[in-house]
Amino acid sequence: MSIFVEMEKYDYEQVVFCQDKNSGLKAIIAIHDTTLGPALGGTRMWTYKSEEDAIEDALRLAKGMTYKNAAAGLNLGGGKTVIIGDPKKDKNPELFRAFGRYIQSLNGRYITAEDVGTTVEDMDLIHTETDFVTGVSPAFGSSGNPSPITAYGVYMGMKASAKEAFGDDSLEGKVIAVQGVGSVAYSLCEHLHKEGAKLIVTDINKEAVKRAIDAFDATAVEPEDIYDTECDIYSPCALGATINDETINRIRAKVIAGSANNQLKSAIHGDTIHEKGIIYAPDYIINAAGVINVADELNGYNRERVMKKVEIIYDNLQRVFDISKQENIPTYVAADRMAEERIKSVQASRRQFIRNEHHILSRKK
Repeated sequence: MSIFVEMEKYDYEQVVFCQDKNSGLKAIIAIHDTTLGPALGGTRMWTYKSEEDAIEDALRLAKGMTYKNAAAGLNLGGGKTVIIGDPKKDKNPELFRAFGRYIQSLNGRYITAEDVGTTVEDMDLIHTETDFVTGVSPAFGSSGNPSPITAYGVYMGMKASAKEAFGDDSLEGKVIAVQGVGSVAYSLCEHLHKEGAKLIVTDINKEAVKRAIDAFDATAVEPEDIYDTECDIYSPCALGATINDETINRIRAKVIAGSANNQLKSAIHGDTIHEKGIIYAPDYIINAAGVINVADELNGYNRERVMKKVEIIYDNLQRVFDISKQENIPTYVAADRMAEERIKSVQASRRQFIRNEHHILSRKK
């Protein structure tokens, strides 16, 4: 891999390699774009097969955060960190403290948060070395568990999608197939059940399925059968890439709207959805409540303010659908265009984010 070729391809600003022999830290911080403000994006810890795989993941995720933050109306750029290691075996306090010092050295250009393989406790350790971290324990001014707020955003986005597909945003009586019933999806189901939707659920965790059946009178199907289920809305809330060559012609819904990241296996599947006339809510638009929530911590957290901000997801999806119709393009392309337009609108008046800009001092001779 030629790192500079990859960086130039999508105009990345910076890639930082972090190593600490004592703790075993091997991390890559990718900063994609800071036009709108400092880069915000989580820290992922994963057992990558190679360093190249880790670099590719960091770059891809950082670019995704630029688009997510821009589309959500946040004054934040996009960045991401990957730590190479097994989150079950390789964690130690020194590792996260060493990583926190690397974040501090960037002087506010990058702000981190939880991601796959990291926890609130890990963020607390990072916080001992830097203030540029969100998602810490409530004792440090955090918002606590973000799942209910993320779920509320997905719920609002699903209502906007229903309005586009059915002419009315009411979910009463709609049959909704929810793939995965983890913490976010369970909270989503609470909203859907309260509105009178009929829920069909699946999960590899049988206890999670039973909990949903008992609480919401949901119908359960086997994980592989969810794609063949007759429903109004298919809601992917588990793993990514569930819309792929094997599933795309089996999905029986008029709407796809869920909390999972990277729902499309590739761009061609987004094109196929568009050709089929299925309304697709792009993942980084509909699941943006999580980043809206942690971003508010930077201003002194206020839950009421956050819940109001999260409602923008409804409006953002309506705008995406409008762009899609006006230009006859898939909604995933329309979402990218909306994000890019916001970045371009301020690009001329704002440079890369620098916390303390350099000033040339004149000296008297």
